[in-house]
Amino acid sequence: MTRNQYWLIIPAAGSGRRFDASGPPKQYSQIAGCTMLEWACSAFLGDRRCAGAVFALAADDAQWPAVRARLERAGLAPVIEAPGGAERVDSVRNALQALGERAQPEDLVLVHDAARPCLERVDVESLLRAATECADGALLAAPLADTLKRGAGEHVQQTLPREQLWRALTPQAARFARLRAALDNAAKSGRVPTDEAQALEWMGAAPRLETGAASNLKVTTLDDLGVAKALLEARVHANLPGGASRAR
Repeated sequence: MTRNQYWLIIPAAGSGRRFDASGPPKQYSQIAGCTMLEWACSAFLGDRRCAGAVFALAADDAQWPAVRARLERAGLAPVIEAPGGAERVDSVRNALQALGERAQPEDLVLVHDAARPCLERVDVESLLRAATECADGALLAAPLADTLKRGAGEHVQQTLPREQLWRALTPQAARFARLRAALDNAAKSGRVPTDEAQALEWMGAAPRLETGAASNLKVTTLDDLGVAKALLEARVHANLPGGASRAR
């Protein structure tokens, strides 16, 4: 594997408990002619630096085979499957295990949420540069712009300073061996990190914050889905003749 290559991990086993229980898992929601999962992968399609993509999946995922076929036709290869876990971190650990005989200790691994469909390729480029330069890895993040309030019930208790505070986004990048050790150590201690950077922090690392677009939102609710649809439909009409989806 060359210095510029990387592995991609997409944990995609969630059911979206805070999403629409009447529909499919949120990663298969339709946006501008494609599933959210396909949009989440669109910034990586055709990138020859991507040595392979690992998808951690639910055991009963009937929609995945068709999506996999479309992703492979669009230039994402090889596609590797891993079992999903009870929590996101468990899915990432399973995906790392699936790479055990393929990845080298210093290989770069990017972990991206299946529910972040608005990632821009330019932010992937920035992240790769940052992660290559920083031994502790890097993550896309957006500086906080809103005023923060700590609440007590329904009332304001305190206004918090927002300086030096960021929203953590994905992808997050780290070297294979170090990321695997960080997640394994967290599991052994009974702690559940909310993202890869936190597990690395617990190991004493200080991943680099790389500014990414605030539009790289995580779809959690139906309102979020509406925002993502508006963003991606505008992107389709602005960039591609006939409104065809670039995730195809």
